[in-house]
Amino acid sequence: MRTSVVICVYTEERWEDIRQAVESVERQRRRSHELILVVDHNPDLHLKLKQTYPQAIVVENTHERGLSGGKNTGVATATGDIVAFLDDDAVADPGWLEALEEGFQDPAVVGVGGRTDPLWASRQRPRWFPYEFDWTVGCTYRGMPEVRAPIRNVMGGNAAFRREVVSEVGGFHSGIGRSVQGRKSRPLGCEETEFCIRLSQRKPGSVMLYEPHAVIGHKVSAQRERFAYFRSRCYAEGLSKALVTREVGTQDGLASERAHALKTLPLGALRGLGEAVRGDVGGLGRSVAIVVGLAWTTWGYVVGSARLKGARS
Repeated sequence: MRTSVVICVYTEERWEDIRQAVESVERQRRRSHELILVVDHNPDLHLKLKQTYPQAIVVENTHERGLSGGKNTGVATATGDIVAFLDDDAVADPGWLEALEEGFQDPAVVGVGGRTDPLWASRQRPRWFPYEFDWTVGCTYRGMPEVRAPIRNVMGGNAAFRREVVSEVGGFHSGIGRSVQGRKSRPLGCEETEFCIRLSQRKPGSVMLYEPHAVIGHKVSAQRERFAYFRSRCYAEGLSKALVTREVGTQDGLASERAHALKTLPLGALRGLGEAVRGDVGGLGRSVAIVVGLAWTTWGYVVGSARLKGARS
């Protein structure tokens, strides 16, 4: 099994992050078939990377600006059987690639996602930050499986897919996830959610697998540790979910979210209150954050759905 690793990059401001991400791929116990760095419409960064990493394949994004376009360029460039994606601000454990590849031993498995742990800029988790909302910083969250198990969708910054399957279903769609403009205005997401659901709909019987032994650390900047970002990210997720449901339908598009909202989040809020009663003042903050996060995500979905309905009429 040959695996092409793709890292999408866009700014020299993350040069040190990119360096650490590349080094983590090169330190894998199971070597990758090739490393592809996709540069999102930044000629200067493209040239600098080509000079710095002659062992890698450095290409410019030939699709629409943004993460989806970068991933599609990476898939088109890759020659491996599997294409694995790693965020440019993440560091993969030495066994990451090996664990991802092991998940593909079952022919029914078309995608494998690993566990993503937060690397907080302040060196410790903010006391108010609920584990149930670690998805807001691109990390594995409470409510996901704790062992290897089938899931609806993987998280895009730590995922691998069979290369031919990505092309068969049309790749990642632009207009849902992040673009450079989106990074500066509103932190949208969900491009991998829509892709995974669309893949499963078009190829019934396909399996998305969660593999907790495929571990990466994802850097969380100081700005993303703030409550203002948390609230904004929740609202943006709601907007993105409205776009997802337009593409794949409400039933599949919100199945996991309903279960999370109706079971995991109420339990998390109660847990936080119990911890506050036992002397952990951060527990109250976590409970409040869960309520606010759910409310703002729901509001974003309502607003996004209304905008789409108005655009169609």
